[in-house]
Amino acid sequence: MNHKRIAAAVGWLSLILGTMTEAQTSPATDPVRPAADPKEQPIDFERARTLLDKRQRGEMLTEDETAYLKRAIAARQGQQQGPRPVPRESIGVKPLSEMTAEDRYKQQEGGLYGGGRNTPPDSHRREAEQELARIQPLDADGQPAADGKIVFVSISMSNATQEFARFKRIADAAPAKSAKLTIVDCAQGGQAMAEWAPPDARPWTIAEQLLTRAKVAPKQVQIAWIKLANKGPHGDLEEHGRKLQRDTLAVIQNAKSRFPNLRIVYLSSRIYGGYATTHLNPEPFAFESAFPARWLIQDQIKGSDALNFKAERGPIKAPLLLWGPYLWADGTTPRASDKLVYNRADLADDGTHPSEAGRDKVAKLMLDFFKLDPLAKPWFAP
Repeated sequence: MNHKRIAAAVGWLSLILGTMTEAQTSPATDPVRPAADPKEQPIDFERARTLLDKRQRGEMLTEDETAYLKRAIAARQGQQQGPRPVPRESIGVKPLSEMTAEDRYKQQEGGLYGGGRNTPPDSHRREAEQELARIQPLDADGQPAADGKIVFVSISMSNATQEFARFKRIADAAPAKSAKLTIVDCAQGGQAMAEWAPPDARPWTIAEQLLTRAKVAPKQVQIAWIKLANKGPHGDLEEHGRKLQRDTLAVIQNAKSRFPNLRIVYLSSRIYGGYATTHLNPEPFAFESAFPARWLIQDQIKGSDALNFKAERGPIKAPLLLWGPYLWADGTTPRASDKLVYNRADLADDGTHPSEAGRDKVAKLMLDFFKLDPLAKPWFAP
């Protein structure tokens, strides 16, 4: 394999490597050294990820490392083989926000917060109101200041940056937006949850550079929007969904570490993916990305130490989690609540990324949410 072919393969692997689950990583394989007879051993995709990161940092791989990475690419290609998704206008399921407590989808009940509820339980709502009351303008050192800023960032992948950038444009022009609020799009193309999960991952460095460009500091970040997705998901909900949950948990904890004054994270799942023509994130994975978001919020409500946000309960690991705008609708089947649909024209040629019309549609949904929702309005439109 020549250098150009290796570079192309590495680029391809970077798109799909994050989709591997723990079950597909051999626990007996040394993550540093190849096995004695590598051709007969299972691929350690965590080691492959390490080699990929090494190459992306500009470090040279040894001949054995290059061979291992090549084998990982070939193995993953074999797993990804299969017919392309067939575009369709509907997949015939209810949006999670319209499922009731009695409805079931793969043993999951309805409602953004479970039990058919689309609003948080009273205890979590009260805690959210307490966090909202603590949001105030801060200076670059994170200290309260009359001339300080409240910074709101996005953290996610290509769809998210396309949508959030459009949202920022219309939000910055909205009369209701607080003059103290600075919106910074830190989402990045090709960087899904698996890519943000390592605490020292490159997307975090780029995010801090974007903050600097916007003339704000990490200690001024108090609110974030995270859109859940991984590249090339596969398997059932318990497989790809639990991986997405684990990756997003790491992202949330990283965000709290990087932005110590981060108080609230709003989670959103994908828009409709039924028009997809590639395996990047088709249905039902787009719809199912809502369940990991709900699981994380439910875990926090249950008192998970990994998602603790209150000092009196122990070490703080996370901000408070809430649902942000729920963006999914079943293609051309209107949502009962607001008649939202996704027509083919709302998606780009690949059926996965939003078109110009789709970006406008999502940006409007986001603006309406942050401007009107009682658990967002206090900082967005006080």
